[in-house]
Amino acid sequence: MYSEAPNAIEIKITAQSTEGTVRQIQEVIGGTIQERWGEYVLTVNNLNAHGSIKFITFDWGVNLLEYDIKFHKDYVLVMDASEYNPIHFAYCLEGHCGHRFGFQTEIRSLEQFQSVIITSKDGGYNYGYLPKEIKLEINVIQIARKKYLKKRLNNVSQLNQKLYEVFMDEDHENAFAYFGTFNLKLADKISALRKVKQKGMIRILQIEGMVYQILSMHIQQHDRAVKEEVLPTTLLKRELKIIRNLAKKIIKNVAKDYTLEQLELETGLAQAKLQEGFKLLYAKTVTEYIRHVRLEAARDLIATTEMNISEVVYTIGFSSRSYFSKIFKEKYDISPNEFKNRAALPVEEIAEVA
Repeated sequence: MYSEAPNAIEIKITAQSTEGTVRQIQEVIGGTIQERWGEYVLTVNNLNAHGSIKFITFDWGVNLLEYDIKFHKDYVLVMDASEYNPIHFAYCLEGHCGHRFGFQTEIRSLEQFQSVIITSKDGGYNYGYLPKEIKLEINVIQIARKKYLKKRLNNVSQLNQKLYEVFMDEDHENAFAYFGTFNLKLADKISALRKVKQKGMIRILQIEGMVYQILSMHIQQHDRAVKEEVLPTTLLKRELKIIRNLAKKIIKNVAKDYTLEQLELETGLAQAKLQEGFKLLYAKTVTEYIRHVRLEAARDLIATTEMNISEVVYTIGFSSRSYFSKIFKEKYDISPNEFKNRAALPVEEIAEVA
């Protein structure tokens, strides 16, 4: 469990919005806030902290709050839930932090790669513990329930009973906390969110779409936990990180001739653990994962380069064009040649063909 630092500095949060929360943090730690296309960034570089806190407010009560910061002092966020009490879907990409409700004495730790869902009851308090000299990369999606439930495309009745009750608790009568198991699929999606390069309105729209994907992944994990469908694993967090890094290496070099024996030597993990880890994180065996990323790379090359199919096959590490064509059609329901011809057509002609 998390232990509170004896000289931690309290930051009292009485704001009624995510923006107000960040501005009250700024009053204590300093820094400047800049806004562009509705994306606000608090940048700090002083004796209190170094890094940034970013937030975006979307329609229908959804907010994105991202910490990418190292505090040089221990801080405690004391958040008055009677003023602003959204559902927090939190994920720690790097570092760790702590949380407790005002009616608790025990502090629970939000660990790296862990999915957490928290909301307090009306009139209560949330305490967020931010340790010093720990690089924090934390992604928080906040949902204001009354506003969110007005969204016409929403269908919270599809949630499991526990989360349904949390969403429908518009008067905030109950506290709720779910500390899930490690989820590296969320790490990949949140990492991709942080790497969005577009600017202006396109950037905001792309981020919003990814926020809803991340939110759905939090909900899916909780649903599996409620149904006791969380896959058991003997793997340690350290071993899961090794497998995630290996998966990234494979994506960067899809043409390499991978074997289980070679991957076992490279990672120091037994073949059984490699298979277990890939099935847990990617729902695929090692071989299936390698084939999947090769086909994804092939599709991109066919669509965006002048390479012929034989050149693509060689580039992604296959030796048989006929085998490549077979599995490509099985995956995408179109042959490589048909896909190439379709990709080369002007937009008007594609519409006519379709």
